[in-house]
Amino acid sequence: MQRLRRLCYGLRMALATVILAAGRGTRMKSATTKVLHCVAGRPMVEYPVDLAERLRSQKIVCVLGHQSEAVRAAVEARFGVDRVTVAQQREQRGTGHAVAQARGALRGFSGHVLILYGDVPLLTEASVRRLVQAARRRTLALMTARVDNPHGYGRIVRDERGRPVRVVEERDATDRERALCEINAGIYCVDAAFLFAALRRLRPTNAQGELYLTDIVARAAATSEVATVEASPEELLGVNDRVELARADERMRRRINEEWMRSGVTFDRPESTLVEPGVILGADTVIGPLCELRGSTRIGVGVRIEVGCVLQDAVVAEGAHLKPYTVLHESEVGARATLGPFAHLRPGSVIGAEAKIGNFVETKKARLGRGAKASHLSYLGDAEIGADVNIGCGTITCNYDGHNKFKTVIGEGAFIGSDTQLVAPVTIGAKAIVGAGTTVVDDVPAGALALSRAPQIAVLGYAERKRRERIKGRRR
Repeated sequence: MQRLRRLCYGLRMALATVILAAGRGTRMKSATTKVLHCVAGRPMVEYPVDLAERLRSQKIVCVLGHQSEAVRAAVEARFGVDRVTVAQQREQRGTGHAVAQARGALRGFSGHVLILYGDVPLLTEASVRRLVQAARRRTLALMTARVDNPHGYGRIVRDERGRPVRVVEERDATDRERALCEINAGIYCVDAAFLFAALRRLRPTNAQGELYLTDIVARAAATSEVATVEASPEELLGVNDRVELARADERMRRRINEEWMRSGVTFDRPESTLVEPGVILGADTVIGPLCELRGSTRIGVGVRIEVGCVLQDAVVAEGAHLKPYTVLHESEVGARATLGPFAHLRPGSVIGAEAKIGNFVETKKARLGRGAKASHLSYLGDAEIGADVNIGCGTITCNYDGHNKFKTVIGEGAFIGSDTQLVAPVTIGAKAIVGAGTTVVDDVPAGALALSRAPQIAVLGYAERKRRERIKGRRR
């Protein structure tokens, strides 16, 4: 067994990934560097890093420049402090110069280097795996695509036998070369030793006066076979301005939603709904239009989410029902619970199985037991609410005195009447009853009734007397 494992390990190609993300992206016309703009809710730079992770790259190097600290912080927040090494490109002198900045971070590495870009978020794992496979026992493999309008792209030049021999940038191409429709995606898998040796020999002898990474293709083809892997043009879509950003966002949303639909999830108008890449959806879940499911949200089997709901880092168990425009943030919802419409669960809310949170109810750090109900117009903050408790309309937990937060505890089966104020810290015992309109400032024993109303007074004839006074006043 150990021998077999050693053999399999020996057959696995050592891989490092270099991600070029140093450009400012001036066409975005933004104070935020381009690779931090979001596609389907995630900064673009996270997509190639995630790809490198899934390919089990031994080293991942991000070449950064503009706003490098902000980009570093975003990557580290998502992938951890030690997973990605940052190399700096302090002046932009072309793609060849950018890759060369990773040399120090890859010193001593022996294997192949995968080169990706921070502004190409639609690239799929399947295509990159084909590229890496094509690079086995070769010096270089590159990704290409065939397009109807190749304007602006470098072209793949092949010899009479159809072998790729070089890449020519459009500004340096002849009319015949410009007519070629096979374009260079700029994505390579290259032997590390060859790569950095070739980069040292690059010269800026081109229309741009830059060090072109594309020049390494001709060097590789001169001594060995170069492989090409064709991908769809959509995968290779780069983002340079906000129009292209919106286009990439729409395509990523569609791709994610279609994958979930094939897994047994129903979308009503899927083009209108955002499901971020880290979200998990259970089979037979139905999602209405205009919903947003973000972060690490987890949805169970058979959940119904109606129009306009927004969930961030939420957990929703099987069979729950979220009515229109319900908002959840860092909250948990139990099986077959019902929320909304227009409910708002703030961080720390835990709603038990078969519980109900109704329209215009807000919770924060509140735990509701199985079958508990708060159906209308209430605020429940810093509260522990037992099973089968009924919270009447207009109830609030007064949990903040201007300096500190305090907790309200309500025992199982208690009944809280409408328009009640529970001034924390306070405990309502199991099966206790709080009358409507009561302000509770002291603990209520189990099974007791709490009232704090002023006596009701009926003044007979009051309305008629006031009417006569008004008439008399008008005659004066």
